[in-house]
Amino acid sequence: MAEGRVVGIDLGTTNSLVAYMQGDTPVVIPGVDGSNLVPSVVALDPIAAAGGRPTVTVGNSARKALIETPERVIYSVKRLMGRGLGEIQEELKLFPFHLADDIEEGEVPRIRLGELKFTPPEISAYVLRQLKRNAERFFGEPVTQAVITVPAYFNDAQRQATKDAGRMAGLDVLRLVNEPTAAALAYGLDHAKVGTIAVYDLGGGTFDVSILKLRDGIFEVQSTNGDTHLGGDDIDNLLLAIALDEIHAEHGVDLRGNPGAVQVLRKAAIEAKISLSTESAAHFDMELPNGDRYQREIPRAVFEMLIEPVLERTAGPCKQALKDAGLTPEQIDEVVLVGGSTRIPAVRQLVDDLFHLKARGKKPQIELNPDEVVALGAAVQADILAGASKTTEEMLLLDVTPLSLGIEALGGAVARIIQRNSTIPASATEHFTTGVDGQTNVAIHVVQGERELAADCRSLARFDLKGIPPMSAGLPRIEVKFLIDADGILQVRAREQRSGLAAEIEVKATYGLTDEQVESMILDSFDHAEEDFAKRLLIEARNEAETILAAVDRAPESPAWRQLSPEEQAAIHAARGRLAAIKQGEDAAAIRNATLALDQATRRFAELMMEAAVSTAIRGKTMDAAGNDMGDDVTAPHAMAPAEFK
Repeated sequence: MAEGRVVGIDLGTTNSLVAYMQGDTPVVIPGVDGSNLVPSVVALDPIAAAGGRPTVTVGNSARKALIETPERVIYSVKRLMGRGLGEIQEELKLFPFHLADDIEEGEVPRIRLGELKFTPPEISAYVLRQLKRNAERFFGEPVTQAVITVPAYFNDAQRQATKDAGRMAGLDVLRLVNEPTAAALAYGLDHAKVGTIAVYDLGGGTFDVSILKLRDGIFEVQSTNGDTHLGGDDIDNLLLAIALDEIHAEHGVDLRGNPGAVQVLRKAAIEAKISLSTESAAHFDMELPNGDRYQREIPRAVFEMLIEPVLERTAGPCKQALKDAGLTPEQIDEVVLVGGSTRIPAVRQLVDDLFHLKARGKKPQIELNPDEVVALGAAVQADILAGASKTTEEMLLLDVTPLSLGIEALGGAVARIIQRNSTIPASATEHFTTGVDGQTNVAIHVVQGERELAADCRSLARFDLKGIPPMSAGLPRIEVKFLIDADGILQVRAREQRSGLAAEIEVKATYGLTDEQVESMILDSFDHAEEDFAKRLLIEARNEAETILAAVDRAPESPAWRQLSPEEQAAIHAARGRLAAIKQGEDAAAIRNATLALDQATRRFAELMMEAAVSTAIRGKTMDAAGNDMGDDVTAPHAMAPAEFK
């Protein structure tokens, strides 16, 4: 249970909010200007404060600087959080941001604002500090603890970056809560609903959909899906690109080299988008640097045609979330709309079509302000953690991990340890062994994704378990345990059971993932399912062949070999030769059949070896002691490659 007051924060791409529980009701805390929304915009004031360092402004005051000093302003930084240098190049083409010149690959990108440089978490920390100040001004006391929301499809690096931003802002981040889950908390509290809910969350920079069941105060996520690179910004940028192209074609003016003019045009595009949610047409009217005027009317029908490809990208994740939950659209009792972009009539029509609402006499739930509902839910979760009221003390939140987690086994196949859509917090254990005689180190490669091969999944972390006592391949027993905390952040532990040797790693922010990889992980797993499965079968067949061939090659060293007749030895040699000849082929079935044939040929030899081992083990020992020497666990674990092989 948390001590002191805990607030809920929606750290958004476009706007951010802070909320708390006022009695039984979550309430957004207004800023000093009276507005509930704090624009997620940070500006470096050109006038230095006392001491010579420029001051930093946040929110509406920073947004005003976009026109006059765009090179000293950053917005939509959430789209850069937890991402690497190579990943943000396309993003930077849409924004007037400039990177520092001295960034090396693998480092956290830093953005130049005037004469200073900032990482994305540092920029987000300024926004969080402003929200913290707003809350402290409101309460008249310090606020040091918070629940912060993140998109459901944020990966480990993005979640870690969010927690880092909270720490830099002077906040103890008690929990990261997925945004659609937070919205469901607010909705469930307000309506005391029991049933199955879909939360459709189209924000400024990300899209998420989650299916939840509400019953007896338990909020259980059934499935989640989404797109980390889709939101209202994409609509703004689409309108902006069209206007820039038209101005260039019709007036011979290329505004792309004029950041201030681009921001004026971008502001007009955003205003047009907003007005088209209620009006039948919107108008652009802007004076150009050459004295011409750019005037354009956009009817709503044209606007909806232009943005249709953007909106259609939300349909796939919705259908997949339903499939993962094992539900049909008709089994969804309510659909909650979250995010300012859900005010667009075409979005609401798409949601109606996806979930068959109108045909069932239902409408999307829009009673709670879509801009505020995530922050309100964060406040509910904060109240649950603080144990501050009877309203929430019986409530329980069960979230899920959006992608499977596992490690790379010998040959490159993935051994899944925690499956996609598993409830978190979660833990799972799997056993592995070595694939080479005398192997003293194993490389543990942690991956995330739905493909059968590690090369096709997202690499999360690598670490080595070193110093294993040398044993024959297959004898070491390596226990790998995965622990996912309530924030969705992973810890991996590895332990060799016979020696007690152990190693562990908390998966830290890594920056090798592109948005396209995240968005397509699950879809790719279906598109390539047959091909991946065939590759996995081939790898497993080859691994099994290598294991039995290595054992047969050592056979003549055993006293049991001399007990075999010349005919039996010849049969083993013949079967071994057939398997060795085809093991590197592409026919998994043929390799497996040859392996089975060799296994059959060596059956009597294996029995003789076992008899000899039992006789040796029990000579002068109790049965319990003999059992310990021989090993209790006789299951066949996955083999792992030596560290030096990676």
